[in-house]
Amino acid sequence: MNRLFTPDNPVMQFITKLACTAYLNLLWFICCIPIVTAGASTTALYYVTLKMVKDEESGLTRAFFHSFKENFRQGTIIWLILLAAGIVLGIDGYVLYHLRFEHIFWTIITAIFVIAAIAYAIICLYIFPLLSRFSNSTTSMFKNSLMLGMRFLLCTVCMAVIDFIMLFVIIRIFTPAIIFGMGMCAYFSSYFLSNIFRQCEEKSADVSSVREDSRL
Repeated sequence: MNRLFTPDNPVMQFITKLACTAYLNLLWFICCIPIVTAGASTTALYYVTLKMVKDEESGLTRAFFHSFKENFRQGTIIWLILLAAGIVLGIDGYVLYHLRFEHIFWTIITAIFVIAAIAYAIICLYIFPLLSRFSNSTTSMFKNSLMLGMRFLLCTVCMAVIDFIMLFVIIRIFTPAIIFGMGMCAYFSSYFLSNIFRQCEEKSADVSSVREDSRL
């Protein structure tokens, strides 16, 4: 019975990770409250979860705010661009839905909108994890996010499914699961992202582009 509560026990490790995702979700939510800081907060969340999947986490709070501060400016710029683009897409989608009619022009415009929406979703899945791991210009971050999402399409679909399942569970099945929310989604997605980034680093000729982790 005593062995069940030892730190090396798989059950205890799972419970610990679960508790960490809930704590990180709380940090993420609090830091997102000013709205404009959502980008830096999401980047910090992925910075920690990418460490967790490699069992390199130590001092979750310190690591979170280290990344939050380091990526605040660029993360905020990226978030504001995504927010503006999301509002435009939302308005376009609303207009297209209510003005639907049988015409080739409407079909073409709708097809373009769907492609743009998919590209937007892919960028949202990758850009903040990418920012947490690599140093690059904002333009390159957007371009690389889209390219990675298309190249590793299966991983992209899996991460989207993770987010959808969590949203479905919170809304339709068990609302208190919101305590894990984004923290758990980021943690499970980080298993895919960690493998993708490792492959990118192995193939990258410019190793200086990889963000050096500070000693925390």
